[in-house]
Amino acid sequence: MANFHLASLTGVRNALVAGVYSPRPARREAFAAKVRSLDLGPCVAYPTLEAMLTSGEVDAVWIVNPNHAHIEVMTEIHRLVTEGATPALRAVACEKPLARTLREAREMLRLIEDAGLLHGYLENQLFSTAVQRGRDIIWRRAVPATGRPYIARAAEEHSGPHEPWFWQGELQGGGVLSDMMCHSVEVARFLLTAPGEPRDALKLVSASATVANLKWTRPAYAEQLKASMGAAVDYGRRPAEDFARGLLTLEDAHGQQMVIEATTSWAYVGPGLRITLELLGPEYALEFSSLNTGLKVFMSRAVTGRAGEDLVEKQNAEQGLMPVLEDEAGIYGYTLENRHFVEAFRKGEKPMETFVDGVEVVRMLMALYRSAELGRTVSISDEDLDDYVPVVARPRNQTTG
Repeated sequence: MANFHLASLTGVRNALVAGVYSPRPARREAFAAKVRSLDLGPCVAYPTLEAMLTSGEVDAVWIVNPNHAHIEVMTEIHRLVTEGATPALRAVACEKPLARTLREAREMLRLIEDAGLLHGYLENQLFSTAVQRGRDIIWRRAVPATGRPYIARAAEEHSGPHEPWFWQGELQGGGVLSDMMCHSVEVARFLLTAPGEPRDALKLVSASATVANLKWTRPAYAEQLKASMGAAVDYGRRPAEDFARGLLTLEDAHGQQMVIEATTSWAYVGPGLRITLELLGPEYALEFSSLNTGLKVFMSRAVTGRAGEDLVEKQNAEQGLMPVLEDEAGIYGYTLENRHFVEAFRKGEKPMETFVDGVEVVRMLMALYRSAELGRTVSISDEDLDDYVPVVARPRNQTTG
């Protein structure tokens, strides 16, 4: 994620990368060197988060570390701000999902508001060039003539994450539903919401979900995963779901019902990561697939070389007919996202997506996890989700929620 943000910043004005902190020295040094090589700023690799925040060189922070560390970082930011140690700091943006549980998400929001900082929730798919252009056309041309849309479908699928913590339920907060459906439900909610309408205009009514282990619990793949990610990732004994399907119903202020259908998977083996979106209304439809690219290349068996991701993220092959994403950072939304947040923070304005939206995303995810656990549709008004923890994220000795 950090490297996608970095790639996108070459297309963003009025911003430079002044510092980076990671607990792993090699990671932060390599990142700082890459920033300097791209001429994006005199990036300093700081040995501690406190050293970076109190340097006076940083006025906005992007939190892009693992999910379980979000609350730790936000707590430290709050401490330093309230102690008056960070006079230059004005804003914080946090990557998806905001937190692992609803209570943790609400605490993230409380801390940032108490610190008096501007805040943004980094959901790149909302800023995808296709989403921005398609939503504008539908709401400007189709909706006034025939009525608002009623179904939004979103899917994201690939062959599995890169880092061990993603696969560990307690650290990540769940499995693929938490990791990727956070994108799908929020981009779908965005498509269903009218431009200029408050982000909370649509009321969440009910949630229904199913989860499954389709690929990575098979013995051969469980062993493959353990070999590549380490012994802590043991899907033969403690898996998290690698497939999830969710259905959310919402209502507008007039009681008109809308539906979000979302599907996510770590069990998709195709050319690479695939994002598909649909928006359906009375007399119109919007469709997008990230792998239906205008640019494709073909390489025969005679073309050999090392495996990589130079054509598309999560690339699974180097031969045959391959789609090419010529600007992944732009197509996935990172460039417009960072342009928006940089300008909002510079001008002292609230951005389009804030921690409030991050809390709502976690609420939708917890409702879906609760439905999957119970095996039935849950009514949001009947559920207290604040302390709910998905089954795969609970400590080993905890079996009920």
